[in-house]
Parts: sequence; structure tokens; C-alpha cells
Amino acid sequence: MRGAQALNFIRRTTTLAQQHIRSTAATRLEFGSCLEENPNDLVYTHNRKIDDLLKSGNLISAHEVFDGMSVRDVVTYNLMISGNSRHGCSVKAFELYAEMVSHGLRENASTFPSVLSVCSSDEGLCREGIQVHCRVITLGFECNMFVRSALVGLYASLRLVHVALKLFDEMPERSLAVCNLMLRCYCESGDSKGLFGVYRRMGAEGFDENGLSYCYMIRGCSNDRLLCEGKQLHCLVVKSGWDVCNIFVANALVDLYSACGDLYGSKRSFDSVPEKDVISWNSIVSVFADYGSVLESLDLLRKMQFLGKRPSVRSFMSFLNFCSRNCDIQSGKQIHCCVLKMGFDVSSLHVQSALIDMYGKCNDIESSVSVYQSLPDMTLECCNSLMTSLMHCGITKDIIEMFGLMIDEGTGIDEVTLSTVLKALSLSEAVTSQSCTLVHCRATKSGYASDAAVSCSLIDAYSKSGQNEVSRKVFDELDSPNIFCWTSIINGYARNGMGRDCVEMLKEMDGKNLIPDEVTILSVLSGCSHSGLVEEGELIFNSMESKYGIIPGRKLHACMVDMLGRAGLVEKAEKLLLKARGDADCIAWSSLLQSCRIHGNEAIGRRAAEALMDIEPDSFAVYIQVSKFYFEIGDFEISRRIREIAASRELMREIGYSSVTVKN
Repeated sequence: MRGAQALNFIRRTTTLAQQHIRSTAATRLEFGSCLEENPNDLVYTHNRKIDDLLKSGNLISAHEVFDGMSVRDVVTYNLMISGNSRHGCSVKAFELYAEMVSHGLRENASTFPSVLSVCSSDEGLCREGIQVHCRVITLGFECNMFVRSALVGLYASLRLVHVALKLFDEMPERSLAVCNLMLRCYCESGDSKGLFGVYRRMGAEGFDENGLSYCYMIRGCSNDRLLCEGKQLHCLVVKSGWDVCNIFVANALVDLYSACGDLYGSKRSFDSVPEKDVISWNSIVSVFADYGSVLESLDLLRKMQFLGKRPSVRSFMSFLNFCSRNCDIQSGKQIHCCVLKMGFDVSSLHVQSALIDMYGKCNDIESSVSVYQSLPDMTLECCNSLMTSLMHCGITKDIIEMFGLMIDEGTGIDEVTLSTVLKALSLSEAVTSQSCTLVHCRATKSGYASDAAVSCSLIDAYSKSGQNEVSRKVFDELDSPNIFCWTSIINGYARNGMGRDCVEMLKEMDGKNLIPDEVTILSVLSGCSHSGLVEEGELIFNSMESKYGIIPGRKLHACMVDMLGRAGLVEKAEKLLLKARGDADCIAWSSLLQSCRIHGNEAIGRRAAEALMDIEPDSFAVYIQVSKFYFEIGDFEISRRIREIAASRELMREIGYSSVTVKN
């Protein structure tokens, strides 16, 4: 009996044990499945890690985590796109976006602002930015305020103001940020009317301007020299307190008054800045230097350095530009020493270029070349500065050689390079149509043939070599020639004695409502003078003040005297000079005297000789011309006395040189 009970007990215990084991195993199985990692949770963890790394500035480690992820979502790509964008890796950021789309991940509202910001910051991605706009429309995100704001920023950066404005107008609701984008767009494009239009709309829609808004508004007034509007903005800035709490607004006010020529207002704005930073000091230093107040500028520079503020490139650029304008080489050398001490001669391309230009403008071409040769690299900007310095010193041959060197070295060229070398060719005695054609081809290949400055230089060079048909073809190929292009082609006709064409070109300008300047009229009158078109020239001269608002000066009077004298109308030429009084210079009287010699008018010639010697008593050329006149009319005694006076005053003739080209 006990054995049977024991057997039942064992069986029951075994059964319960097996059930317990099965139950325990099932429990362990369920618990184990709970311990397995969820893929979504793993992506979230990696995203958090990438976000932390990007916030700490560790882009490389963020990429390592990203590359190690087997599963990624849209948040992962959004983080990496914005992270690369913040670190200036715009191309990589867009590649990540392209990879995301190719993997079938659909963008969300946070994706497009980051991608559009990438396209806005890189000019090479403008086409891709427009493609992203198409995808925004396809996926239905065009009504999202943040996406629409990013689109406005994209087209603003592309200078497509009308597209940006259309997107801005179509927004159902606007933010202060997108309003500031439009302000920046109009500020950078120089459209003050559009700038103030957006500003008024901001007020009508109840937006309170922030410091960035006022910065764009003040910069816009600075660009267009709108002093009155700038002062009104200054009042609003003071009322709202932004001049005290925002250093950028305060610095913008300093620049506003300096741009409008109000040094007192600029200094007053500077003095009102409570916490002046290095930008404030550099602004006021450069302002006084730009307007020629060098002593005040140097005093501010000393105070700035005493307070531990380091001068910037802008300050030295202003000093060097002042020395260039005034040919003050001694001050320029002192600034050069400061530049060397602070290391800007190596670190700043702009300062290097300004130093070359300064020495060139001061006619110290050796120092200009020395600065150029000391540069670590051969840059386009410095090459252009040396070329313009050589042009200023009249060394045209070296300009042409340097142009060839720039082409050989692959430095690159721009409109300044081409315009300078063409000007050198036009001034060179050895100019040929072949050399002009070679430079013209280079301009066409590089895409600068349609540039106004290059076109003017091409017209001058071709007309100087006698290729009037080619110069006219260059002019006709321009879409909208400006006043300088018209003047160049007219001057080319005048140089080659084509006065009738000069008059016709002036009539064409009248038909296009283009107002010529004094240089244009001077070229037309010169052409009339060389072609004997006296009546046409007199008509233009007599009507230019009422028709164009041009008051004739010395050059125009001298040109008219030359025209009348060539035609033998010396009496009329003398009356014109007597009427001109202060505008009658040595050139005009010399031209009249020459005409009297040719046409044998002794009476007027004697009066012209006396006037000429009174105006230029120390000119050897004047004494020789007057002496020849008296000799030709038979008054040998006066001719001899004049030569003796010139000899007693030790007046010397400038030696001239001639060059002859034989067999090329």
C-alpha cells in the first residue's frame, strides 16, 4: 500500500515538475523576446548620438556613426544634412539628400528648409535648388510657412527678386524671419523702393522690427545715400533702444553717416556706442581715412590699439587708398611697416593688392614690383594691381608681357585684366589689328566680350589700329550700350576723321533718350573739327547747355577754337575766347595763334601771342611758338628778343624721341 502511494506520489511530482519546466521555459522564452532590441529604438538611439556629436562640433564622428547604421530614417538624414550645412560642407549635404531620396525615404517639413538653405549658401547648387522647389510642390509642402520661407531665401540668394516677392506675397501667413529675408534681398540688390515697401508692410501687419531688420534698412539707406530716410530710421532705433543693445545696429549707423558724407554724424554715432567692439573702431578709423581726415584717423587708430583692439584689413585699406589718391608715398611706407608688423602682407590678399596699387599710384614702380615679387602666390587681384600700376607709369610693354605670363601660368583673367591690356595696346605705338584680335578672342572665350568696360577698350584699340568697321561691329553686338560705349565709338570715329559719323551717332543717342556727357560732346566736336563740319559743330556747341545741361569748360572752348581756326574763322575764334575769359587756357590761345600763322592774320596773332605769354610765362614751347610767329610775319627783332628772354630764363625744351618699325 505504501509502495503504491509512493509510486503515485512520484508520478504526480514528475508531472508537476514537467509542467513547471514547460511553464518556466515558456516564461523564459517570452522574457527573452522582450530583451531583443527593437530596430526603431536602435535608430532613435543612434539619432540621439549623432545629434549630440553634431552639437559638439564633431562632424567626423557623426559620419562614423551614420555609416555604421544599418537602418536609417528621415530624422537621421535631416540631422546629417543640417550638420554638414552648418560646417560648410554644402555639396556633401546635398549628396546626403540625394541618397535619402534614392532610398525611397519621403521628406518631411524639416527636410526642405535644411536642403534649401544648403542650395542658398552655394552658388553651384542653384539649379538643384530649383529642382528641390519642384519636389516641394509635388509633395504638397508649398503651404508650409517654414518651407515657403526657405524658398524665399533661396530665390533671394539667387538675386531673383521678382520670384522671391511672388512667393512672399502668396504666403498665407508671414513671420518676422521671412520679412527680414525680403529686406536682405532688396538691400543686396540696391532697390531702396522695394526695401521700404516691405518695411511698410511689416508695420501694417503688426511686426515689431528687430535688430536685423534695422541693419538691413540702414544698409539700404547707406547704399543709396539716403541721409534723410536714414536719420528717420536712427530716431526709430533710438526710441526702440536697438542702438544701445545691438552693436551691429550701432555700427551700421556709423557706416550710414560716413556713406552720406556726414563725418560729424558718424563720429556722434560712434561715441554713443556703449560697448565698442573692434568693428566699431575699424569703421570710424576707415571713415576718417576715406574722407581725408588722416590726423583724426591716426589718433583714433592709436586709441584703438591702446585699448587692445586690433586694426583690421579695412582700416589699412582705407589708409592705403588715401595714400594712393594723394600720392603720399611717405605715409604709405609707414602704413606698409604697420602691415608688415601685423602680418597682413601675407595673410590678406586685399592689403597686398592695395600696397601694389599705392606704390604704383605714387610712381614708385620699383617698390610696386618688389611687393608683387615678395608674394607667396601669384593671384589674379595682385596681377591686376600691378598691371594698372604699370599703366599709370606708362610702361605699356610690360603690361602686354604680363598678360601673356598670366595666360601661361593659368592665373586666370577677368574684365580688369582685359580692359587694362587693351588700353595698353591702344596706347602702344606698335598696336596692330592682329594683337587686338588675339585679345578679343581671349575675351570671347572667357565670357567677358559683352562686358561694358572690355567692349569700350576693344572699340578704342580697334579704332586706334584703323579698324573702324570692326570697332563698330563690337559696338553693335552690345545689348544695351551705356554712355561710355557710345563715347568710345564716337571718339574712334573722331580719331579717324569721320566727323559725319560722329554727328550721326549723337543723333542716335538723342533718339534713344541718352544724355551725352562733356567727354561725348568733346569727341563729337573733335570729329567735326577734323572733318570741317563747322556749322554742325557750332550748332552742337551753342545748344548743349540748353539741350544737355552741359556748361562748356576749357576743353570744349579749346576744341571750338581749333575748329573755327582750321576753317579760317579766326575773328570768331577770338571773340569766343574773349567771351570765355577764365575758361580760355594756354591750349586754346596756342591753337588760335597757330591758326593766325596759317591764315596770315597778323593783328589777331599779335594779341594771341601776348595772351599766351601772359598765361604761360615759363613755358619754353610757348616762347618758341611766339618767336616763330613774329619771325614769319617779318618782325625779326621781336623774334630775337623773345628767344633771348627764353635763354636768360634758362628754359629748356623737352627732348622728344621717335621710333620706327622696320620689317615688323
